Amino acid sequence: MINNVPVRRKDGSLVAKETSMDSIVDRVGLRIRIAREERGLSQEELGTLAGLHRAYIGQIERGEKNIGLKNLERIAKALDVETRWLLDVP
Repeated sequence: MINNVPVRRKDGSLVAKETSMDSIVDRVGLRIRIAREERGLSQEELGTLAGLHRAYIGQIERGEKNIGLKNLERIAKALDVETRWLLDVP
């Protein structure tokens, strides 16, 4: 599957980059990263808000960890988004 992934330029703007996103774990992690960056939060700040370790947030965003539903809900609340929005992946 080919998707457009936002990539941040040096000037701070986001541009689309075509890439292969093979798993739902990757795609959910990307949506978390997008929402976090749109809110101007670091991984550490999101982790604190969600009650999770910053390294775990990074692993989720990179698709290295298969996030559980309870933690997904905690992250959604910390980002002030609906859990279903994080799961709304093709």
